[in-house]
Amino acid sequence: MKLLLVEDNEAIILGLEYLLKEEGFFCQVARTKKEAEKAVSEKSFDLILLDIMLPDGDGYALCRNFKKRGDIPVIFLTAKEEERDVVQGFELGADDYIIKPFRNRELVSRIRNVLRRCGKGNEVLSCGAIRLDATAGKVYRDKEEIALTKLEYKILYYLMKHQDRVFSREEILSRIWDASGNFVEDNTLTVTVKRLREKIGDDGNMIKTIRGIGYRMDRKIEADNE
Repeated sequence: MKLLLVEDNEAIILGLEYLLKEEGFFCQVARTKKEAEKAVSEKSFDLILLDIMLPDGDGYALCRNFKKRGDIPVIFLTAKEEERDVVQGFELGADDYIIKPFRNRELVSRIRNVLRRCGKGNEVLSCGAIRLDATAGKVYRDKEEIALTKLEYKILYYLMKHQDRVFSREEILSRIWDASGNFVEDNTLTVTVKRLREKIGDDGNMIKTIRGIGYRMDRKIEADNE
């Protein structure tokens, strides 16, 4: 899911970028009304997180413009908590209104709820007998749920999301660990992939090791199993 975060507070931006990446979202940031308008004119987004008080305008006008372009889900994320502000936001077509400071888990839950209501949140990936329900955050082999660690789940999701594409070890590590570089060790990735393969019952036919480069989730396993 591609999200646009329209926010000018750097502390909030850093926190939300990390949180949303951890939850499997792609997040682009616009710090001004002008940047947000440019982003929406150039790309399509599944949902917009929108502050009201921006350096060069207000979020109400942006919401009105976004809704004219199409039915893009918009969640106001703002410190304006007066009833008239909340009512104005919903009258402009906002899909939710969240007041700062917010709780991270609640924010993610409400983002997913809006995406589901708009028919955009039901993401189920499959490869062979493996099925990953990104909405529920669960993985199954046939009908049996597989218990994965957070790192194992993130690697599997990333590879299943981009099947048949080769990713270097560096690309995978940059996706599953934070930007500070903690625990970015080549051996850790090797061990994690080995354990993941054991848990999903893969003997190397599903998650391919591309020697000297990295890994690829092989889509053709689906055809082989039919």
